[in-house]
Amino acid sequence: MTAQPPKPASRADRVSPWQYAKLFRQDILSAQPERLYRAWMAEFKTPFFRSYLVNQPDLVATVLKERPRDFPKSDRIGEGLRPLLGDSVFLTNGAQWERQRRIIDPAFEGGKLRHSFGPMWEAGEAAVARMSSGEVEIEAEASHAAADVIFRTLFSIPIEHEIAAQVFNRFRDYQRSQPILNLAAFLPLPGWMPRPHRRKTLKAAGEIRALITRLTAERMAAIEAGTAPDDLATRIMTTPDPQTGARFNTAEMVDQVAIFFLAGHETSASALGWALYLMALYPEWQEKLAREAAVLEDMPRDFAVMSRLKLSRDVFREALRLYPPVPMMVRQATCPERFRDRDIKPGAQIVLSPWHLHRHSRLWDNPDGFDPARWGTENGKACMREAYIPFSAGARVCPGAGFAMAEGPLLLSMILARFAVERIEGRDPVPVAHLTVRSKDGIWLRLRPR
Repeated sequence: MTAQPPKPASRADRVSPWQYAKLFRQDILSAQPERLYRAWMAEFKTPFFRSYLVNQPDLVATVLKERPRDFPKSDRIGEGLRPLLGDSVFLTNGAQWERQRRIIDPAFEGGKLRHSFGPMWEAGEAAVARMSSGEVEIEAEASHAAADVIFRTLFSIPIEHEIAAQVFNRFRDYQRSQPILNLAAFLPLPGWMPRPHRRKTLKAAGEIRALITRLTAERMAAIEAGTAPDDLATRIMTTPDPQTGARFNTAEMVDQVAIFFLAGHETSASALGWALYLMALYPEWQEKLAREAAVLEDMPRDFAVMSRLKLSRDVFREALRLYPPVPMMVRQATCPERFRDRDIKPGAQIVLSPWHLHRHSRLWDNPDGFDPARWGTENGKACMREAYIPFSAGARVCPGAGFAMAEGPLLLSMILARFAVERIEGRDPVPVAHLTVRSKDGIWLRLRPR
């Protein structure tokens, strides 16, 4: 019998709001009932607000694509992330968010991704050189590699740089101490009341932001002196808002760098770790990718190589389907709505769950199975359009989606070209979600040189 990718057990269908909050804080995935994998919509009641999880594709499109201004991001998720992310593009809404996207988006548009490909390749080479045969906790290796990509493409410095290494180490502390929700996500606390963040979380966030401030201030000075390298940080910091002509100041840029590191490092590390585990679980696919990756030896370090890594792209896409790094997104209704014969009041939370949408039994063929070939089928193509949102969708789609879909397949191919990865009996990972979908005790694999 073919092994199935690991999936967390679901909770009992009915629990009290306080039990649900406790389960949610421990792990967002196992806190959910099994029925969400087949439901088009589900209502959750708390003493203070209503939440509606929406899986029906046309309603998902309404929220994300057709009327995004009527469904801004909910502040409830931001309560837990604001100590690190401040007023970054990930948390803002309205005119502030629109201004931020006008400045950020040009750095990731069109052919500009090609400028980041060389540093991305160098980070992959460094990652492979660090790895050795034997039993390896591959999530840690993936985190190291993804952080290196971010620093090389954003600030033109490798992970070994003193400040880059400190940010990476502090971020590990932050990730381990920060649940996706804190008490303020469940209670309607007034704006003046201090938020109940853990001391370790606040300390790690403060240290990360201080280090990022140093890098940003140094880059501002280099830009003024005309000595700044042509990397992502320089492009973003020198791009004026086409409507006002204003650029990001240092404080604003610190917020954006924080989310680039979170989105570009934490989510990429999650996806790469799971993709490597799936290759160990399905060695026949691993061998296909290893043969495909042989092309890396004969081609220059040019973005054109990505057109030759089609299987790797399909595998990485399937890993994102089964283990979307951001498992849930929360929007807030600003107008009275009527969804599936239910009245939605202003202030209600609309939860869009890539985790459940990507495994929905009424949408996908073999929803819990690993099948990279599905993307060439009619079902796969239809679901790609209607039920596949690892990077969100519509106006708030992740600006770095194209970046991630180059980085992930490239690093996956470079690693598999050098090493065979093997499953370790009795050490299969258990998915949990805190900031992103990770394994409860890491992902342990055995590496063997090819």
